[in-house]
Amino acid sequence: MAIVLGKSKLTMNAKQARIGVLGFGGLGQAAACVLAPKSEMILVAAADKAGFAYANDGLAAKECIENYQARGSVGYFEPFGTLSNHSIEDLLDGNHQVDGYFLALPNLPNDFIPSVTKQFIQAGWRGVLVDAIKRTTAVEQLLAMGEELRAAGITYMTGCGATPGLLTAAAALAAQSYAEVHQVEITFGVGIANWEAYRATVREDIGHMPGYSVDVARAMTDAEVEALLDKTNGILKLENMEHADDVMLELAGICGRDRVTVGGIVDTRNPKKPLSTNVKVTGRTFEGKISTHTFTLGDETSMAANVCGPAFGYLKAGMQLHQRGIHGIFTAAEVMPKFVK
Repeated sequence: MAIVLGKSKLTMNAKQARIGVLGFGGLGQAAACVLAPKSEMILVAAADKAGFAYANDGLAAKECIENYQARGSVGYFEPFGTLSNHSIEDLLDGNHQVDGYFLALPNLPNDFIPSVTKQFIQAGWRGVLVDAIKRTTAVEQLLAMGEELRAAGITYMTGCGATPGLLTAAAALAAQSYAEVHQVEITFGVGIANWEAYRATVREDIGHMPGYSVDVARAMTDAEVEALLDKTNGILKLENMEHADDVMLELAGICGRDRVTVGGIVDTRNPKKPLSTNVKVTGRTFEGKISTHTFTLGDETSMAANVCGPAFGYLKAGMQLHQRGIHGIFTAAEVMPKFVK
């Protein structure tokens, strides 16, 4: 039994969902590698700011990455690549069969991912989108598009990375022990060997630092970023970040956003995590006792593993919703991810 969804065809009992990855920096490349051994999903499309690649029978992650790293775009991947300054628009105009997209795009500026989402709506594409967006204001812009997405036949899963995402969902689950949630405290440690592999992510983090903003971080040259990292010995310390975990947990009825805090340490010169990533949920039980649940991620799991794995799990969950005719926008705190085999 197949359901025809405009420019996308999503099959109820398909062995493999056809997936596209938008953005091919460090996160996009990791996403391609995560998909490579999967049997339930296959990478058929990838796009960056200079071009895109599409292969009906699937793209090889290794060749995509080699072309991007050597020449700056997957558009050079012959015979599947196309160079374009409007890669997302051109990919959508190509009427290619893609069931779902992971938007591994920078959240700079705040309205960038919402603007890309409007391109999907305007193109008449129907299917499932998932992001690993960070900022509260960006997620709020997407939430405001809920009716547009529903009318367009798009099921959108937002805030589905590590934080927000995996840790937000863990907080929502841990909260069930309590009659009242007093505090949700998310602390992350990220280690990367070279900041240039995750330029957009590092710039986003700089935008959270005192004295900086999204616009300032976005305008910084690579040399200016390197100069800042030299001053801090490669360490970024982040406190009271504007992270969408707050609005997501509030929307799910767990607690007010003022009770949610997010912060952490990013080491841009060492792949070893500077501290263990965890979420602590403190609350009062129905017996009147105050307690704290702590969920800690293994230090051996990388940022990429903790972002891409959940993103594709939520993409699979979104596809199941889409197959049932459920469209609109959902967060990681509202829906359980499905494990992708």
